[in-house]
Amino acid sequence: MELKDIVAINGKPGLYEIKAQSKGGIIVSSLIDGKKIPVTISHNISALNEIAIYTYEEEVPLRLIFKTIAEKEGGKEAISHKENSKKLVSYFREILPNFDEERVYASNIKKVLQWYNLLASKNFDFSSIKEDEEENKEQEA
Repeated sequence: MELKDIVAINGKPGLYEIKAQSKGGIIVSSLIDGKKIPVTISHNISALNEIAIYTYEEEVPLRLIFKTIAEKEGGKEAISHKENSKKLVSYFREILPNFDEERVYASNIKKVLQWYNLLASKNFDFSSIKEDEEENKEQEA
């Protein structure tokens, strides 16, 4: 499982792994229950590899935030996304001290931690994210 193959589908809980291409879209498998569903162009999907979080200077790719959390937690699950907003913001400030507090809401932090914990529970290899970074730099050059 690679981060580039993991997507979030608007209106559906959890994360999904892209399994195959179909005529009208893609087939994904839920990381929560393993069920496969078809996703068409009418669905709004976001690849985790393409999501970024606002800071006061720039946008930081979500994959780097996941990597930082994994280093802090030793690859294990982080605090629950169900904690109160103050705890979530405080924790996130340790991960990304300069995040833009006017544009990054507690609900965004909840989603990041929920996704991270779901990946961690599936034994996702966060150390592989480094390779993704280098590949993207090469593609941009």
